Amino acid sequence: MPADRAALGAFLRSRRDRLTPAQAGIAAFPGPRRVPGLRKEELAVLAGLSPDHYSRLEQGRQHTVTEEVLQALGRALQLDDVERAHLRDLAAPASRRRRPGPEAPQRPEPGMLRLAGALEHVPVLLLGRRSEVLARNGLLSAVLGAALDPGDSFARWLFLDPGARVRIVNWADFAAAAVGALRYEVGRHPDDRALAALVAELRRGDPDVARWWDDQRVTFRTSVTKHVAHPTAGPLTFGVESVVGPHDPEQRLVVYTVEPDSPTARVLPLLASWSGAPPAPAGRCSGAGGVQGR
Repeated sequence: MPADRAALGAFLRSRRDRLTPAQAGIAAFPGPRRVPGLRKEELAVLAGLSPDHYSRLEQGRQHTVTEEVLQALGRALQLDDVERAHLRDLAAPASRRRRPGPEAPQRPEPGMLRLAGALEHVPVLLLGRRSEVLARNGLLSAVLGAALDPGDSFARWLFLDPGARVRIVNWADFAAAAVGALRYEVGRHPDDRALAALVAELRRGDPDVARWWDDQRVTFRTSVTKHVAHPTAGPLTFGVESVVGPHDPEQRLVVYTVEPDSPTARVLPLLASWSGAPPAPAGRCSGAGGVQGR
């Protein structure tokens, strides 16, 4: 079975298994059940497909999947917008996928760097393909206790550095979302060998990654609350938001927002001064305390 069709079948099975007949709004078909969720025949009826047609999809024997079928499956499986986009990526014909070739080094998009420079009062991080750090400010390093220099892998730090679990109090919530984002990226770039190697490395190195990967969850630009246990500044709380620029959708600016006049907002200027990374004036994106890019 081609790898792309195997991925499509695995995703369909995982979404079918999580949805019971009652949740789908139908009566369960009679007979003993061997699956926790919908049977293939039940899903086929919900989607308006023949059982044989749906079986071919899940077994990777259906090479062409129409937009009408994808829409019907999305409705029947109650997929959210990100899951529907992922389903379309997995169902795209191999001929439409971008073939791997020489890849230019990732460079920070200038507009995103200017935006990062205007946000020097909070931690900011610019990520590219495969969670590669393209730029970050000094306050981000001070908060997370890691250098995370341009060219480093944020995912490797998050999953393979024991300090990440210590520093991030709700590490599991944040890390599970990161795995979902990697799966979404793999769906968009199935021929990216470096990305596949990164996922394999993380799955070998961390059983949590392997478990979250196998549940087929996908995420994209999720808003996550991050609780940080700083050894000097004490407990910090951030709302982590992602912004994708208009020129390069593969780059996203991750901004650690704070509630005005909250304990975290009040301690950040002190933390910046202790770390030697004072906030820069709006509009500047370089310098001793500014955004470090490559």
